[in-house]
Amino acid sequence: MLVNQQWEEPVPEAKPYSIPKQLVVDAYQRVKQNRGAAGVDGESLVAFEKDLKGNLYKIWNRMSSGSYMPPPVRLVEIPKDDGRIRPLGVPTVADRVAQTVAKTVLEPLVEPMFHPDSYGYRPGRSALDAVGTARQRCWDFDWVIDLDIAGFFDNLDWSLVEKAVAHHTDIPWVRLYIARWLRAPVQRPDGTLEQRVKGSPQGAVISPLLANLFLHYAFDVWMRRQFPSVPFERYADDVAVHCKTEEEARSVLEAIRGRCVKNAAC
Repeated sequence: MLVNQQWEEPVPEAKPYSIPKQLVVDAYQRVKQNRGAAGVDGESLVAFEKDLKGNLYKIWNRMSSGSYMPPPVRLVEIPKDDGRIRPLGVPTVADRVAQTVAKTVLEPLVEPMFHPDSYGYRPGRSALDAVGTARQRCWDFDWVIDLDIAGFFDNLDWSLVEKAVAHHTDIPWVRLYIARWLRAPVQRPDGTLEQRVKGSPQGAVISPLLANLFLHYAFDVWMRRQFPSVPFERYADDVAVHCKTEEEARSVLEAIRGRCVKNAAC
């Protein structure tokens, strides 16, 4: 479905934030491609498209004026193979479009500086690329530390995420809406709202980019500085670290544990 990016504004007015309308149209096309379930409003992608032009205009108008307020994310609990539950936060279709607008602007600013051994949720990279690199390194290193940061998305420190975002962009609306998305409440299956004090919902469009940005500084840069001869592959919060000896592996693991606690990432 093609959309004309030119909408009629009922009353011409100056907007505090300059967000091109085409950016919203392109964001919608990406959301449509990725599909996804309805959020707390129960509006599916098909229902959203019934007034597509009007809905896209509302998103652009509210984001440009600074009045866009993210709705709660719908909590969906997915059983894991080990018996635990993976909590997913499903944003509304409109909110996925809005988040994609911000991601489209922020991603090119941070992507070029990401570590070459960071593979998760990055353009042109995949889990198979990470596995291939790990397999090759296993021929040269006898010990591997297999890391999975428990509850990583649910425990992201907002102040550290916002500090990292501010380091890479001074675009006020990007910083404003990321702060609001981080603080959006969660709606449980029974309809009750839960206010959050940390974390970024796994399932939100912006979350993987924020997670990579956080771990770039909390882990990747730190590893390069503290252990320059110890290679690793990271796919979001799953990491394989290669060591020459058991002694080195235990030492590196203990240092990583301390680093995780310090950055509230474990």
